[in-house]
Amino acid sequence: MLLSLISCLLLFFLVTFGLAWPLAARLRLDPAEKLVASAVLSLLAVYLVAFAIYLLGLGAGLFWMLPLLAVAGLLAGRGQFLALLREPGARAMLAGQLLVSGWCTGWLWFISSYSGGGWAGDWFEHWMRLRFFLEHWPLDTKFLSFYDLSARPPLANLVTGAFFAGTARTFAHYQLFTALLNSLAFLPAALLVRRFCQRRNHAEPAGVPTALAVLALLLMVNPSFVENVTFAWTKLITVLFILTGLYFFLRTLDADAPRAAGPLCATALAAAILAHYSAGPYVLLLALAWPLLHRAHWPERAFWGRTALLGVIGALLLLTWFGWSASVYGLHTTLMSNSSVVLQDARTGNQLVTILLNLRDTLVPHFLRPLNRALIAQQSPWGYWRDWCFQSYQLNLFFIFGSIAWLVLARELVRDWTRTGPRTRWFWAIFVGGVIFLGVAVHGARDTWGLAHICLQALVVLGLAALATRWSGLGRGWRILLVAGALLDLILGIALNFAVQSYALDRWFTPERPPIEAVRSYTWISLQNAMVEAHWELQFFPDVFPLPATLVLALLAGILTLAVARAARRPR
Repeated sequence: MLLSLISCLLLFFLVTFGLAWPLAARLRLDPAEKLVASAVLSLLAVYLVAFAIYLLGLGAGLFWMLPLLAVAGLLAGRGQFLALLREPGARAMLAGQLLVSGWCTGWLWFISSYSGGGWAGDWFEHWMRLRFFLEHWPLDTKFLSFYDLSARPPLANLVTGAFFAGTARTFAHYQLFTALLNSLAFLPAALLVRRFCQRRNHAEPAGVPTALAVLALLLMVNPSFVENVTFAWTKLITVLFILTGLYFFLRTLDADAPRAAGPLCATALAAAILAHYSAGPYVLLLALAWPLLHRAHWPERAFWGRTALLGVIGALLLLTWFGWSASVYGLHTTLMSNSSVVLQDARTGNQLVTILLNLRDTLVPHFLRPLNRALIAQQSPWGYWRDWCFQSYQLNLFFIFGSIAWLVLARELVRDWTRTGPRTRWFWAIFVGGVIFLGVAVHGARDTWGLAHICLQALVVLGLAALATRWSGLGRGWRILLVAGALLDLILGIALNFAVQSYALDRWFTPERPPIEAVRSYTWISLQNAMVEAHWELQFFPDVFPLPATLVLALLAGILTLAVARAARRPR
């Protein structure tokens, strides 16, 4: 099965970076920007092809044309692609992406069943949605016996299904391709790191490769990032599109802005909405900021023509899903079937009070306030402490950056407040504050644990990108503190989580206990996930790609060591 795994990896990276390369190579962008543009446009092309195959009722065998077209595209533009690989910035980005993807893939071997806090059902729902499109299920199918197809946008399901269609079609392959897609959130974050470094130093600094290596390492030891990559849902693939849209939005503000920046921004933001509705707050704020930040161009007819063009690009892409869904399910069902509005709690009570309480509970960690902890109550002591840490790292706005990373980041942002111009300063203050407020407000139901994991994933990756650019300027004490926090996060937020999901601690400390008793010692949420897995006889990643745990741990240690060595390397 190792050969099958390698072929899946080759298929993924070939299509992701090769399918749209002929188009990306023609854009007047620098190599690193072309790399990200190619990935975003390739995945969007996969979505359009997969949706067309579904709508036309064509066979899944047509998906094999994607890697063939990708090979043809790379061969046609091989000269420019080889030149890209020789460019230090693009090469550093690719190296960081491979490390992040390899690291996250390695942790899939330690998931025998999903668990953690209240996370249940979503992974199975997205698995069902993938099969809906591949197997042409009835249009009135209810997912989790409750949600219509229109409740969630389909881009990630269709793209994963396109990669999945040419494989053995096990749940393990679905896990693999979902994790690989989610790990791509590193790419636009790397572009933002480079931009932040340039703005701080007013030139292309020698320390950019180091900052990119630090970013890769910060993501690899961040519990929220790793858990969201390996949990089979669509939040982080959305981050790829959000941050790409944000980057090219910022490029439109530059004096040397390429003509492609605006269309790429509109394309990426539309793709973000098609991947997950959590992109809504980001898209809304950037749409409002567009005319305000380009106010000097209001008298120019060309500006309004360009604005209209960007609106048309976004509208046409969104129409592929919303137009079809409205024609099949009706406009009301299309717009009002998402879980944020269909839950009873979202339609009753004082919504302003609900928003303010949810905001408070997202800002204040659960261990600093009274709270009903029935959700994480269980017989397993290590299961309880895993869930205690899980709820801290996933749901709190500060700890989601890391136990110490949030403190270092806050210090650096405060120090930078007076160093930046008023326009830049207020843009980021309004954008970040608006995302936090709207990201909590769009979840209509009351949640006493916090809501940082719903819409704020892109903000987390953006914050870690900003922190990576400041690594070289941190004092020795702050560096030691940040490294100590990262080590704590790796142990309590990642290693402990996967030790529980693989039942390793049960095998080590209670080997005499029957497996079913070990499963029952965890929360009812964990048991629910395990029962779904058993009922549908799903084959998880370690079932299909078996490797000794010691070998996988050695591979993970090697990847981590390499990432640390790259981050510790002195810039030339």
